Amino acid sequence: MVPSPAAAPSAARAAGYEIEEELRAAPSGSGRPVVIAGVDEVGRGAWAGPVVVCAAVTDASPPPVLPGRGKKTVALTDSKLLTHAHREAFADILPDWLAGHAIGASSPEEIDELGMTAALRRAAIRALESLPVQPDVVILDGKHDFLSRPWRVRCEIKADQRSVTVAAASVLAKVYRDRLMADLDGEFPGFGFADSAGYPSPVHQKALEEHGPTPHHRLSWSYLDELPRWRHMKKHRDPLAGEGQLSLL
Repeated sequence: MVPSPAAAPSAARAAGYEIEEELRAAPSGSGRPVVIAGVDEVGRGAWAGPVVVCAAVTDASPPPVLPGRGKKTVALTDSKLLTHAHREAFADILPDWLAGHAIGASSPEEIDELGMTAALRRAAIRALESLPVQPDVVILDGKHDFLSRPWRVRCEIKADQRSVTVAAASVLAKVYRDRLMADLDGEFPGFGFADSAGYPSPVHQKALEEHGPTPHHRLSWSYLDELPRWRHMKKHRDPLAGEGQLSLL
């Protein structure tokens, strides 16, 4: 199941510098501090909208915290474990705290043409190449290296809960995409883009049945198989293009 964008546990684990410290302890051979970028993506399983990737670099300083209830504070962590209000608040202060960050995206058309793996890689490269300094190593959340050479990649499961750098990228990517999809809600009312961010929901599915896909929908996705009126719009990607599609789960 795709978690609701507004859902968040009552307590979230604070991300730290566990992974970054291990990487910095390894000899770099360059004689300078290792530059580490945390990378995270959002929108992979959505039916509409782009897939968005953020690359973030810190200066190893303590991460910002938000005021919580009473004397408690809210720590930076995986965006899915934060409330909407806390994600928005972190997104406002993280750019000034980070040493650098950049957003990259791949459009629905690129996803349809290339498949998700190649589209993710394209978006990540756009983000990484837009950073003010090029990283020596990239931390990816999860176990799948969709980036690969020439980048030096460290894949870590739950990196967005263990790495401050990836957590920052997670928050900025999600807030950027959520805002983008909310803007589309005004252009295409009834699809629930402001609430579902293009992910499947009852409102989204009903609008698709009645009105068909918008120009922002991914037309190679299997949801079209369940829409007899609009099934003719489905695109079938050339199996020789891209690197193959990831699971939509």
